Amino acid sequence: QVQLVESGGGLVQAGGSLRLSCAASGRTFSSYAMGWFRQAPGKEREFVATITWSGGSTYYSNSVKGRFTISRDNAKNTVYLQMNSLKPEDTAVYSCAARQSSSNYVSYTAQYQYSYWGQGTQVTVSS
Repeated sequence: QVQLVESGGGLVQAGGSLRLSCAASGRTFSSYAMGWFRQAPGKEREFVATITWSGGSTYYSNSVKGRFTISRDNAKNTVYLQMNSLKPEDTAVYSCAARQSSSNYVSYTAQYQYSYWGQGTQVTVSS
């Protein structure tokens, strides 16, 4: 079992930056691939980024590639999402997710591929 708690959301102007954190409970965090998803008002939840258990490989959606960076610190049981050059269309509730995986496969982009979810943190980007 893994429990996930996100933090770091808030209100930021367009062009600004935020860093989201997702703290995980449990002693086996390093055996989980992690992902970030987001859901804007009136829209379906969409994939943002994912990272392998080791942090050695990452994968991003086209909409955030080059602006967002996913990383993890297994010693701290935490995964991060550094968001730069934010745009109003990045406004959404951001949630982290975990799935048990000790492989280097990095393309876990679908919601059904994840077993555990956090409650989410609101990110609002003003124009």
